[in-house]
Amino acid sequence: MSPAAAWALLALLCGSVAAETAEPAPARQQMLVRMVRQDCGSCHGMRLTGGLGPALTPAALAGQSADNVAATIFHGRPGTPMPPWRAMLDEHEARWIAERLQAGFPE
Repeated sequence: MSPAAAWALLALLCGSVAAETAEPAPARQQMLVRMVRQDCGSCHGMRLTGGLGPALTPAALAGQSADNVAATIFHGRPGTPMPPWRAMLDEHEARWIAERLQAGFPE
């Protein structure tokens, strides 16, 4: 199975997340923003414009669905430095982060 097909299958399996996404509470949103800026920023650049990992800007994610981005956040990318974040957040929070990244991540 090609890597693209594997990611498409993973996104399909996680696709039900989109329909049920609830907004995290405001305090949790602040924690998630801080986590992305600090933890994700350590590889993707403090302004999320790229580093060890690719840029996470709206332009860089334009060809990706929110489901694919959320699946990558939640499950990681085996064989790469991208770890799974499922120990730190749930699937709904991964989807919330993915949607914010695609819209322009808050400061």
